[in-house]
Amino acid sequence: MNGLFTPREMQVAIKLIKDYFERKLAERLNLTRVSAPLFVKPETGLNDNLTGVEKAVSFSLRKYDQELEIVQSLAKWKRTALKYYGFDVGEGLYTDMDAIRPDEVLDNTHSLYVDQWDWEKVIREEDRTDEYLEKTVKDIFEVFKDTENYINGIYPNKLYKKLPDEIKFITSQELEDLYPKEKPKIREHLIAREYKAVFLKKIGGTLRSGSVHDTRSPDYDDWELNGDILFWNPILDESLELSSMGIRVDRSSLEKQLRLANAENRKILDYHKMLLNQELPFTVGGGIGQSRICMYFLHSKHIGQVQASVWTDEIIEQCEKENIFLL
Repeated sequence: MNGLFTPREMQVAIKLIKDYFERKLAERLNLTRVSAPLFVKPETGLNDNLTGVEKAVSFSLRKYDQELEIVQSLAKWKRTALKYYGFDVGEGLYTDMDAIRPDEVLDNTHSLYVDQWDWEKVIREEDRTDEYLEKTVKDIFEVFKDTENYINGIYPNKLYKKLPDEIKFITSQELEDLYPKEKPKIREHLIAREYKAVFLKKIGGTLRSGSVHDTRSPDYDDWELNGDILFWNPILDESLELSSMGIRVDRSSLEKQLRLANAENRKILDYHKMLLNQELPFTVGGGIGQSRICMYFLHSKHIGQVQASVWTDEIIEQCEKENIFLL
């Protein structure tokens, strides 16, 4: 058994959620689905450096003397694709993104395999505001609420409503001020428990305490115009990050963040050159975890219940003890 669902029932429910959410997200944000690469050339600078510590999985194109990297996300590729495909202001794209993150610490919500919808939308320069960011978050939150109503309606005897009517907005500095003695992750748990759905804003910059709430790559999100969507997960009794998103860097914020991150050497990469030469559109975008939304809506205790991955012997044994069926 797999908690509330048999393994076969779980597979059906996963497909229902993914199909519905994907369709509603595209409608709400005016997005077109496109194909995306699984791997890129490292010299292009298109791969996501995440926090700057994780090392991408790489391999050799044996007959052509070329090294390639598996994408860690498509944050940079998407912005280039919007220009390449000729998208206009108010239009955007989304794609299925699959990644391998070998530096991940495995637990109930973290896997070596990452599956998410990566999306990106062209905006005007004057849209690079906190108000526009919050409006976009509210649009996405409506998709989450619609999806919850949809899947709960199919399984009324198994599932129940967990999302509030509105999402709470708070900055990382305001959160630190609320809980100055707590570590960042505990702060997230506390605020998510209180409001059930939270958008935590302005992640990546240094707080007044001298620390950062969480590290972010300096070359896609503007640290003053980004954030994470967090839901309270009563099944695990902790917060669950469903999405990381934001308005992307312009030339000035890129230069500032590269300097702060001691990463100015990236300016020689093709992607960064295009940004500094103002050859790419202004955009907003993010990633939404596919397995994690299925976890949340289907009341799963482990991400391995909604995706097939590789786990340690210890994790497998613990899941067997708890009667958790891993796909």
